[in-house]
Amino acid sequence: MSKTKVRIINKSGNPLPEYATEGSAGMDLRADLKEPVVMKPMERTLVPTGLFIELPLGYEAQVRPRSGLAIKQGITCLNSPGTVDSDYRGEIKVILINLSQEEQTILPGDRIAQMIVAPVGQIKWKQVETIGITARNEGGFGHTGK
Repeated sequence: MSKTKVRIINKSGNPLPEYATEGSAGMDLRADLKEPVVMKPMERTLVPTGLFIELPLGYEAQVRPRSGLAIKQGITCLNSPGTVDSDYRGEIKVILINLSQEEQTILPGDRIAQMIVAPVGQIKWKQVETIGITARNEGGFGHTGK
């Protein structure tokens, strides 16, 4: 498997994101915090990672929730998946929300989200009067049953 090189600046005290297993699609992002952040139920907060990346043209990074954090603490990402464009050079930050009934604490260095880097294409619109018909056609939201 070929690996695309991505330039990264790490201003946090945390290790660089890495794949946990050979088959992992995402790398965990960690909180770059000076002190713990306590989130009340339904509260959202923007958590810095201390990471700055330079993606090659034709790639994006997606920031997604961590399943363990969601099921164990009720914390997930808003704006999910969040897209990091190839021309963005600011710090990667993660919008978290506490959907649980209790206060939840994010500690410095906690794994708060996962990031997937993948190739993307761009399109060019071709305005037309009709589009092709398929077996599904206009069937949407729940059209195949439960």
